[in-house]
Amino acid sequence: MMRPRIALLTGCTALVLALGATACGGATPTAAGGDKPLSGQTVTVAGVWTGSEQKNFQKVLDAFSEKTGAKTQFISTGDNVSTVIGSKIEGGNAPDVVMVPQVGVLQQFADKGWLKPLSAATQQSVDANYAPVWKTYGSVGSTLYGLYFKAAHKSTVWYSPDALAQAGVSAPTSYDQLLKDGHTVSDSGLAAFAVAGEDGWTLTDWFENVYLSQAGPEKYDALATHKLKWTDASVVKALGTLGKLFKDKQLVAGGASTALNTDFPGSVEKVFGPKPEAAMVYEGDFVAGVAHDQFGRTIGKDANFFPFPPVDGGKAPVVSGGDAAVVLKNGKNSKAGMQLLEYLATPDAAGVWAKAGGFLSPNKALALDTYGDEVTRATAKSLIDAGDSVRFDMSDQAPAAFGGTKGVGEWKLLQDFLRDPSDPKATAADLETAAAKAYQNRG
Repeated sequence: MMRPRIALLTGCTALVLALGATACGGATPTAAGGDKPLSGQTVTVAGVWTGSEQKNFQKVLDAFSEKTGAKTQFISTGDNVSTVIGSKIEGGNAPDVVMVPQVGVLQQFADKGWLKPLSAATQQSVDANYAPVWKTYGSVGSTLYGLYFKAAHKSTVWYSPDALAQAGVSAPTSYDQLLKDGHTVSDSGLAAFAVAGEDGWTLTDWFENVYLSQAGPEKYDALATHKLKWTDASVVKALGTLGKLFKDKQLVAGGASTALNTDFPGSVEKVFGPKPEAAMVYEGDFVAGVAHDQFGRTIGKDANFFPFPPVDGGKAPVVSGGDAAVVLKNGKNSKAGMQLLEYLATPDAAGVWAKAGGFLSPNKALALDTYGDEVTRATAKSLIDAGDSVRFDMSDQAPAAFGGTKGVGEWKLLQDFLRDPSDPKATAADLETAAAKAYQNRG
């Protein structure tokens, strides 16, 4: 099915290189005749990325510079994007473009009047090459402000093939089977799961996959926008389902106390490091990057994944996250920033990072064979094939005070639940109290 698209994109890319013209997948900001229309200009870009992610994104920025002549400067904000960007705007030093990792923060920026609507060229690319759900998550009201450049597939369970083979189990097709197989793995000498309880965001991801499959997409959407209260019976039920895993010391490596002192990289190490303590770790496609880059695992051979299995007869969930590029009104060169977004909307831009690894694109025009290995291609295909059934990370849609701040709100309350999962109803009540306050303050 992908062959015609691959051939078409290849021919189109050749045409762009030959003529410097606008081509398939959106406007590429390169002038005819090989001119560099942004020579002497600098585009400042802010985002959460550090380490290998920052280096790989810089390759994308370098490709933009090669096409346009613009210089780029990347500023790493750390996790608290809204506070850092707010301070820079107040100080008269706003970046031109921000890579926003949360829908709630994008909405916050738009509500404050900080964002410029995306250009017609970028909107055309989004309409042509993205499932409509990505336009919805990038919009406030009917105005498109955010282009989703990098996506995460958060419905993947990563495992050691050797560990599962030793236990005699294969990829489960239901959540109940997952827990049953986990006990079989435990009986063979390894805990079933490494859980990164020190990072509260991983616990929200666990909850969201269970809830989306068990309660369904309509209730998921309602809870994500707080049109459904967290005290709803469906929330209590999902917490109870998750609690069966959290309270089982055979399933969680080291039990809750160890999990609460294990961060995300540490959870990957417990499965793919030199001294394995568990057979599986649930998290997004980015687990592969850590397993490969930090522990030398060959993806597809030493590390693989299966889809998060369906719960109670529901559909298998596809929860995603992503980083949306937005243009700030107060940037010193927001016009050139808008041209950067026109470039980021093209498959050429996505292909730069896809080849480097540790990346998924929601852009349907990016040929799957651009990705460097079969496992990543399978993950990308699953994300694209899900289309509008994809649901964005629920905590990322919430106000940051509830869904995106360390030590408070949902992150903290689910850590408390991991520590003691005996009363799902009480946890649901606490979640509702925190959510109501955060949504009220958002206005």
